[in-house]
Amino acid sequence: MTIGSETAYRGQAQRWLSLSLMAFGVACLLFYAFSTIRTSLFQREAKAELERSIAVARDVPPPSVSPPSEVTVPAGPESPTITRPAAASKSAALARGAVIGRVDVPRLHLSAAIAEGDDDSTLDKAVGHLPDTPLPWQGGNAAFAAHRDGLFRPLRDVQVNDEIKMVTPRGEFLYRVKKTQVVNPEDVWVLAPTKAATITLITCYPFSFVGHAPQRFIVQAERVVPELSGTPLKGSVPRT
Repeated sequence: MTIGSETAYRGQAQRWLSLSLMAFGVACLLFYAFSTIRTSLFQREAKAELERSIAVARDVPPPSVSPPSEVTVPAGPESPTITRPAAASKSAALARGAVIGRVDVPRLHLSAAIAEGDDDSTLDKAVGHLPDTPLPWQGGNAAFAAHRDGLFRPLRDVQVNDEIKMVTPRGEFLYRVKKTQVVNPEDVWVLAPTKAATITLITCYPFSFVGHAPQRFIVQAERVVPELSGTPLKGSVPRT
């Protein structure tokens, strides 16, 4: 191969490499845009559905929820949840993906619809309620998960004493952050039952990690008003 032909070959290879990298970058951007739009659309529809449910709940009491019974729910490599012994859903009356409420952290401008389940399809578009933990109106330790680069991204700035509000058709429940911590995916003790009405928010950690984040960031908050009935709902559900 002559020097000229070798130079031409190298130039062509570099052009193909540049085009391939550009195509890959565009594909990544398109995928991110699609995921963002899908999440945004679901959140808008879910919040509207919640508003309708709240309006109905003002006049018709919701049905009671079946008690739990025991059944390993593995956490995937980038699933913002905790690996734990699989148990029958404590919210058995709720279908996977059913909208159950909204979580608001006013100081962080976080407002996201909550759906039942911690499977990938649910967490791709909503904050997911771990089915083997109580619901907010049942007391105990209710756990919720979402992605660190999505709906729970603002949690990187959460602080002790921040207020968290759960808005559901059963009422509004106000909590105050008691602690944050970093744990491993296998640390199921963060889901242990509590005497005080508690919520546990889970996402992957570190927030800026490239690839599958190896740990979990935990936010635990206790209810400010302990009554299980919640407080009366006023006005409509804001959309974000």
